[in-house]
Amino acid sequence: MLTVGKNEHDVERRLQAGRLRCPDCDGCLAGWGRAGQRTIWGNGWFRRIRPRRSRCRGCGRTHVLLPVDALWHRRDDVSVIGEALTRSALGEGVRSIARVLGRPEATVRAWIRRMRVIAESVRAAFTLVRAVLVSEAPALAAAPSPLADAVNAVLAAAAAAGQGFAELADIAARAPWEVACAVTGGMLLAPPIIGFRINMNHTLVAFGR
Repeated sequence: MLTVGKNEHDVERRLQAGRLRCPDCDGCLAGWGRAGQRTIWGNGWFRRIRPRRSRCRGCGRTHVLLPVDALWHRRDDVSVIGEALTRSALGEGVRSIARVLGRPEATVRAWIRRMRVIAESVRAAFTLVRAVLVSEAPALAAAPSPLADAVNAVLAAAAAAGQGFAELADIAARAPWEVACAVTGGMLLAPPIIGFRINMNHTLVAFGR
């Protein structure tokens, strides 16, 4: 899995130019057909995509090129999911969040439950990302819950990415959860048995930088 931009034509151009690298060995990726069609649901909009598949010319592994606003096995835009998690971290209930976002309660509850399970891993990983990007970054204040600690770490790391990379400043401010998606290769809410890997080297690539 590799996160890339949301513009399919730009993704194809970069793929053909050899500018997309394998997340496993850093080899050059080549086109390898397409994955199945899926729909990404945002806040008042949706779009249908059929992600490009790629194959590494070095190690031979294949990867789905997932848009930077889409998480693995989630049909909703990552910013919508992030807003739900942020609202939950602030103490808002599932029913209220679902109503505001126009999502089924069961769906919102599933996002929050998943984050609660992996909260400590997320907090630790994104705290490290922030520390790498911002030297001598002050420690984040403890939050009322592990979920809130995780959300705070994600948002702080995204802000640090905007400080560390001028190219990401606007994106980090406007869509911090897209940065989180890029950093984890779309696997932010993957089950613990699968997990996610932090890879800052591919973050700029994800946004076409």
